[in-house]
Amino acid sequence: MSIRPYKGVLPTLGNSCYIDESAIIAGDIVLQNDVSIWPLVAARGDVNHIRIGARTNVQDGTVLHVTRKSEKNPNGYPLTIGEDVTVGHKCMLHGCTLGDRILVGMGAIIMDGAIVESDVFIGAGCLVPPNKKLESGYLYVGSPAKQARKLNQDEISFLKTSALNYVKLKDDYLA
Repeated sequence: MSIRPYKGVLPTLGNSCYIDESAIIAGDIVLQNDVSIWPLVAARGDVNHIRIGARTNVQDGTVLHVTRKSEKNPNGYPLTIGEDVTVGHKCMLHGCTLGDRILVGMGAIIMDGAIVESDVFIGAGCLVPPNKKLESGYLYVGSPAKQARKLNQDEISFLKTSALNYVKLKDDYLA
């Protein structure tokens, strides 16, 4: 695995995290317990910070980044991902905030200042534009992302199941 400092700040890992050896995480990044970072993920907490909640998995080829602080935006846009989130293959999460129990479909892009509330499905290939808010309990699809329909209880339950499946898989890799 490649864990790199930026300006003397190293990523912080919780208990039982898995970071694939081809992934790169650098700078001000905090991973909570049981997070998994899969092949070819690039995460740069250089000009702002990244926080990833417990049992979240970030799948192959995903890019995680932030936006620097400026006069117009004194806090910049850090990247915050909640607990039990599944980030599909080849996504781009940039300076956004994700709640808990979210599934981000393959190839989705979520841009600066976007907020995704908890219990949301984001369809493959979705583009969530800057500063858009996705409401809890819905499926979103398209480019730009649009609310498609309310999630049923089985789908909401699956969000936690998906995250737990990746906890088991990363435990296999760690063994």
